[in-house]
Amino acid sequence: MSEEQPAAGEDPRARAREVCLRLLTTRARTRAQLAAALHRRDIPDEVAEPVLDRLAEVGLVDDEAFAAAWVSTRHSGRGLARRALAEELRRRGVAEDTVESAVAELEPEDEEETARELVRRRLAGTRGRDVAARMRRLTGVLARRGYSAGLAYRIVREELEAEGTDVDLPEPDLD
Repeated sequence: MSEEQPAAGEDPRARAREVCLRLLTTRARTRAQLAAALHRRDIPDEVAEPVLDRLAEVGLVDDEAFAAAWVSTRHSGRGLARRALAEELRRRGVAEDTVESAVAELEPEDEEETARELVRRRLAGTRGRDVAARMRRLTGVLARRGYSAGLAYRIVREELEAEGTDVDLPEPDLD
């Protein structure tokens, strides 16, 4: 018997609950992720919704807690900026107001310090290259993690100057 096909006479609500609980044992999921998984397994919405409601009621599905934990771990672990974190949460089906609330918890000073640490870790790997190439490479690291061009340029410039590099480049047009 395939995992995708219910056994004859199997309760669809029990099957939906089992699918959700199995997914939740490996890691936290958003309500939208669970709903999508149930849809892929041909669980009708009229069966899936009450199961998802009950999981939310008992605290097993909590998009607010998911978003807060996601922002905290992905910012500290991967160095992602607010913009990248918000996009990841949206892709996981988190509601916009929940996304905004979660990323608002990230202080601008923390975001800047994380960006600065990312640049510091990469500085040594760019030594020996010309200043323009170092600037492009290091600002690219920050851009891929969702930092604005203006912030990336300013931090890279400050960190290059702090190591004693003469950064005599024209200011880029970031508008």
